[in-house]
Amino acid sequence: MPLHSLQRLSPTAVLGLWHLTETPAELWAGLPNAATYQLLLPATADPKRQAQWLAGRRLAHALFGELPTPLAPETVVRNDATGRPWLAGAPANTVVSLSHSGEWAAALLAQDGRAGVDIEFIRDKAQRLAGKFLAENEWAHARAATPVAEADAHYTLLWSAKEALYKLAARRGIIFRQQLLLHEFSAAESGEIPATLVLDGAQTRHRICYTQPAPGYVLTYCHEPAG
Repeated sequence: MPLHSLQRLSPTAVLGLWHLTETPAELWAGLPNAATYQLLLPATADPKRQAQWLAGRRLAHALFGELPTPLAPETVVRNDATGRPWLAGAPANTVVSLSHSGEWAAALLAQDGRAGVDIEFIRDKAQRLAGKFLAENEWAHARAATPVAEADAHYTLLWSAKEALYKLAARRGIIFRQQLLLHEFSAAESGEIPATLVLDGAQTRHRICYTQPAPGYVLTYCHEPAG
């Protein structure tokens, strides 16, 4: 079943995973408001990207009924000028965060506060780019604490955690090395990463949850109710 799992993070937030096994045509067939989404589909998306894009929206619609105030079927996932998703037709306090990688899509919907989710296929890219997104102390700790055999997974986790925090912050222009700061933690199959977000001269503390939803993948997410 493509809807792989559903996890209630709080009374107002739900996290879902979609295992992508369908073709774009099969995904279109089960997508509400297909005519509207036809106009929103990125024109440059190849079949693989189309399938990932569609799976994210199928997943979001599957979660609409799990919120405290269920969303109407006519609600549409749109993207603002910066590419961030939002829900047209939903109450103003409803937020959505989407991510896809390989054959998995993730969605986090909440009707209170802020949310960010990211899923990544584990590969060596994050380690190769570590100097661009990790602060010096983060990079030093990663080098000292990570066995060579686990490096790809660990650096992918660090990148994903910063992506989830970036989405929660909902601001463009953030410098990952300076404003999204991860603190030391003991890596495991699942757990939490303490983090600091630096915005407008202020620092706020956050906790990013992580897990391995399938072999070769890492999932990170954060939901913080308002107040």
